[in-house]
Amino acid sequence: MARLATEFWVQAYLAVLRQSDIPAFVTAHGDDTAGAVFVKVNSLDGQARAMQRSYDLDGNRVWVTLADGAEAEVDAALDRQRGFDPDIWIIEVEDRAGRALLDLPGLDG
Repeated sequence: MARLATEFWVQAYLAVLRQSDIPAFVTAHGDDTAGAVFVKVNSLDGQARAMQRSYDLDGNRVWVTLADGAEAEVDAALDRQRGFDPDIWIIEVEDRAGRALLDLPGLDG
C-alpha cells in the first residue's frame, strides 16, 4: 500500500488539530518524504508523552508510546532519537487534556 509523503501527513495532522483548536508546532522538521514522525503531547503541567509511528505484528501502522512522564525526561528521549536519526519529525501538541487525536481515522500514517 502506498504511503503519504511525511510532509503531507504532517500538514494534514496539523490541520486536524487546528480544526479542534489544539495548538501544535513542528519542533523538528525531518525528511519530507520518509522521515519518522514523533508526536509529543505537552499537558502544560510539567508532564508530557511522546509517541511514534510503528507497525503492529500484522503490518498495520500504529502509534506507540516512546516516553511518558516529566517533560524533561520526554524531551531527553526525543533528543536521543534525533541523535540516532536527524531526519525525524517532532510535532509538539499543547493540550491540558492530553489529546493528540491520533486515534482518528486516517491518522495512522
